[in-house]
Amino acid sequence: MNLILLDDTDFLDRHQACIRDPRRLQHLHDVHHVEIGDTLTLGRREGGIGRGRLTEFSGQRAVFEFEALDQAPPAPLPIELILALPRPRMLARTLEHVTALGVKSITLMHTRRVEKSYWQSPELHPDKIHQHLVLGLEQARDTRLPSVSLEPRFKPFVEDRLAGWLDERQGLLAHPGTPAPCPRGIEHPTILVVGPEGGFIDYEVDTLLDVGCQGIHLGERILRVETAVIALLSRLA
Repeated sequence: MNLILLDDTDFLDRHQACIRDPRRLQHLHDVHHVEIGDTLTLGRREGGIGRGRLTEFSGQRAVFEFEALDQAPPAPLPIELILALPRPRMLARTLEHVTALGVKSITLMHTRRVEKSYWQSPELHPDKIHQHLVLGLEQARDTRLPSVSLEPRFKPFVEDRLAGWLDERQGLLAHPGTPAPCPRGIEHPTILVVGPEGGFIDYEVDTLLDVGCQGIHLGERILRVETAVIALLSRLA
């Protein structure tokens, strides 16, 4: 937790905030080893960042005082991620990693090689998703939560929604064997589409290309999805 992320309900007034939830209190105790008078980095969700001094700490609450939370958070990536729904353990890690890297729009979609049981996972509960997004923000000292949407039907999503999105953004389909290498250092809005373990089937690749995506690859190596996503975002950023 490189940043203490504060919700609106944490604020006592313009210059004081009080944390009461067990996760953040436990982290302050076990990882930061805080003492009264310590100064830590604070951020208001969807707002600014600043430094705050710990004035009270117990097993029930931690109170911080601060002058202003007026520093801008890191700039977001100009990349929207569309990801075939990973298995639950991988989903949790991937949400945290891509949030830390600055992705602000994440769509989880169904493909042929996505197990239908994944859509019943507790990891897709809004509270669980929110928890992983917050962990990513805290790691990266960011305050702006990504949006996460679920698309359990491939064909209607791609043909009815993604096709329209690509009118104003370039679409990059990451798939082994496609002709173009992944570009570097993009500056314009981009949609990155990444498949499941085992990749897209031919029909899905053709459908995504037909609506306007450009096929790209990372070379000859076949990577796990969570590794490929980080590699792609790092190269595109």
